[in-house]
Amino acid sequence: MLEAMTSSDHVLEQPAVPTAFDEFAERLDFRLDDFQSRACRALESGHGVLVCAPTGAGKTIVGEFAVHLALAGGTKCFYTTPIKALSNQKYHDLVEVHGEAAIGLLTGDTSINSDAPIVVMTTEVVRNMIYARSPALRGLSHVVMDEVHFLADRFRGAVWEEVILHLEPSVRVVSLSATVSNAEEFGDWIQTVRGDTTVIVDEHRPVPLSQHMLVGNRLFDLFDPHPDGHGGRAKVNPELKRHIRHKILLAEEHDDRRGGRRSGRGRGGGRGGGLPRPQVVARLEREGLLPAIGFIFSRVGCDAALAQCLRSGLHLLTPEQVAEVDEVVDRHLTELSPADADILGVEEWRAGLRRGFAAHHAGLLPTFRHTVEELFVRGLVRMVFATETLALGINMPARSVVLERLVKFNGEAHVDLSPGEFTQLTGRAGRRGIDVEGHAVVVWTPEIVPEQVAGLAGARTFPLRSSFAPEYNMAVNLLGRLGLEGSRDLLNRSFAQFQADRSVVGDARKLDEQSVRLRRLDVQLITAAEMRGIDPGVVTGGPDGPDDPDADHSHGDGPDGDDPYRGFLGYITLREDIRRREREVRFERRTNTHENIAAELAALKRGAVIGLQGGRHRGLAVVLETAGQPADPRPLVLVEDGWCGRVGVRDFVNPPEVLGGMRLPKNPDRRTGRGRRDLASALRSTGIEVPKGRSRKRATAGEDAELVRLRQRLRAHPAHTIDGADDLFRLAEQRNRVLRDIVNIERRIGERTSTLGVTFDHIVGVLSELGYVEYVKGAVQVTPTGRLLSRIYSESDLLVTECIRAGVWDRLGPADLAAVVASMVFESRRESYSGADAMPGNTALRTAIAETVEIWRDLTTVENRHRVTPTREPDTGFSIAVSLWVSGRSLAESLAAAGERGQLLSPGDFVRWNRQVVDLLEQIRLGVGDDSPLAASARSAVGSIRRGVVAAELS
Repeated sequence: MLEAMTSSDHVLEQPAVPTAFDEFAERLDFRLDDFQSRACRALESGHGVLVCAPTGAGKTIVGEFAVHLALAGGTKCFYTTPIKALSNQKYHDLVEVHGEAAIGLLTGDTSINSDAPIVVMTTEVVRNMIYARSPALRGLSHVVMDEVHFLADRFRGAVWEEVILHLEPSVRVVSLSATVSNAEEFGDWIQTVRGDTTVIVDEHRPVPLSQHMLVGNRLFDLFDPHPDGHGGRAKVNPELKRHIRHKILLAEEHDDRRGGRRSGRGRGGGRGGGLPRPQVVARLEREGLLPAIGFIFSRVGCDAALAQCLRSGLHLLTPEQVAEVDEVVDRHLTELSPADADILGVEEWRAGLRRGFAAHHAGLLPTFRHTVEELFVRGLVRMVFATETLALGINMPARSVVLERLVKFNGEAHVDLSPGEFTQLTGRAGRRGIDVEGHAVVVWTPEIVPEQVAGLAGARTFPLRSSFAPEYNMAVNLLGRLGLEGSRDLLNRSFAQFQADRSVVGDARKLDEQSVRLRRLDVQLITAAEMRGIDPGVVTGGPDGPDDPDADHSHGDGPDGDDPYRGFLGYITLREDIRRREREVRFERRTNTHENIAAELAALKRGAVIGLQGGRHRGLAVVLETAGQPADPRPLVLVEDGWCGRVGVRDFVNPPEVLGGMRLPKNPDRRTGRGRRDLASALRSTGIEVPKGRSRKRATAGEDAELVRLRQRLRAHPAHTIDGADDLFRLAEQRNRVLRDIVNIERRIGERTSTLGVTFDHIVGVLSELGYVEYVKGAVQVTPTGRLLSRIYSESDLLVTECIRAGVWDRLGPADLAAVVASMVFESRRESYSGADAMPGNTALRTAIAETVEIWRDLTTVENRHRVTPTREPDTGFSIAVSLWVSGRSLAESLAAAGERGQLLSPGDFVRWNRQVVDLLEQIRLGVGDDSPLAASARSAVGSIRRGVVAAELS
């Protein structure tokens, strides 16, 4: 019999049972930071977590704890990343800790131990599993979404939201993000769609980051090392600013001595090839700032920088380190044949590594990139020139990061780096446990202003914006799983809609405020009118007044009841319309004059004599060189006072008029003072004169018809004769401004709340017309063809399915099928024509390409009718190359056939595009079923692609 204990009884304390977190922390050889501990404990308590912390802070520890929890609990964990390189790296990291039996890898073209309890994969793979209702999802307890801020990516970001929305409620999502300024908003959304989620934000960098600028051969702190102590934003180093001003003045004096800047050159010379990279590296080495990553936003730029350094004779490694490099390189290249090694330039690449230099970008063979990554981590590559993809979580921390430019090409245009991108890139600087601080170095060029760099460095965070948008494959999968209403509900639960609704809340509040203000102004107007004995109906023009001051009032007068200018408020609207039209007319005239001047400047011939009326130089001028750029024509002229330089649109009030001509020597001497004086004397001796009075004469146009009509109506309006009504005028103008605000806010609200739903309905319209979905008793159902589309995950998913459906690929052999499938995935880096007649010789392939393009044309007609963004045109730029490769031809022949405009496709791109062809071929095989001839051809093509360097990278 048990007896109750009294307070006097002596109780022996039992030892606390260690928790999963205690066990996890115990095996680490370092102490966890506070944010890591809080996130792990929240996860152990059954919460989902969102962790936002700087690059290099150690966020992935939380993901690794999710792996630990799954293994300890006998459940599954998926560890997802945005790119295959990260998945491969994470797979090897986890294998080191848990062994090969416990870890799997799935990246579309690679499958290793896929039934393991822990599987590392790209985010697209888990999305596809969800839509396919894969049995692999059974027992899933945790999903880690590394680099979750990638959902802002405009091309692939929607996948992250699809996964978060579709996972079973029991699955705990571990979201790891770079520091974003709206982490709470993102966390609120995740909590709304996933349930209990702990948001943990940590902005502390474990290794402090110092910001510098390298000007010539001098390294400056970016910020003032002696601040005034009054707080606020740090100021730019004044010594840095003085030094830059001095360099600019010296460069200008040098140009003046040479007779002006040379055409096509900016201050301080060109960029790219002219940048002294070896001097930059040498300076970094002297300052003890190696190893370093030099971020250059093009592959060609990375290779050029590497070549510059190798020509310089710089050596950064000891003989002992060179021997280590050889060992690592030999280990990575065991599967390359001598012939392929020769084609790939292995010896030249090895020569750079043996001196401590490397390039890192997607154009390199993946084996080369992996070798560079290992050597860098081991301290055997001291300077690597890389594109920005290296900053996306790849484990290559450096002591320093170097930026040559603050502009990059985003696929459509050259744009300034955002604060978030700057933070992501410079975040690679500073190795935890090795460096006391990291260093970010911006190399100065005349285009870079220190204040711009300070603005990027000072803005530590960036907002996360959703890129979620419905597409064909997503639509049929949503409809198949959830039906029409369920699909719309899911779209309404997306982060994109969540953000739109949040902004709508603010706009709705503004709408309420402006509506109250409008009513108050109406009362004030009527009261002020009554005080003057004016009928309130005259003020408002009737019970309703004008509905929209932004409406088009330029059409006719209509009957009195429809007159938009009736009443006092209508009179105010009439005045505003006159001011608006006057602005438009002035703008149109300025634009027309600007365009006319540009056209005349572009048309000027060598030897033409014109008159200059504006700027510092006036009088006769002869054209020595024609304009050049049509968009901004700037002919080189010599003026009769001896000045020589380029003139542009801003130097003319009216279009230039050719007054005559002058015979010029073949190579007129304009660089010496004597030569310019002789040319000026010859110009004056022509006897040509600038006509008197033309300098101030402006081109005039007839009165604008609409302005004439509006002014006539103003003078005839009854309110035009009201005296002493300034307060009424002022109140009425305020009322119209408020009414315009209300109209604009209502328009914004309508756009934000309907975009996703409208896009989805348009897509469903396309799918319905083409027979992928059908309406049965008022409900939308997915047809068998729609189920095929649901298994095709490609940018051209609907086109691929249409081609399969039409049977145009059924009779193709493996090589031809691979070629036509390549046209679905390949995208040329340069604009080039690649239609069916670009395919030499092969009649079957030419026919298949032609039929595919015809199906594409028909599809885009349907898409345009439903106002859906058209599917991109097939691109055959890689088709011949993959056809040759599948046929067994050599790497050299296949690479040569993949060239664009005479430039060979890089080995890395060759492997990457082959991977994508394999991925889509496998989707087609699984979609059509193994019994069909198309599936057999796809299976054979995949087997033939998997050889040589491609097989090595797919294994």
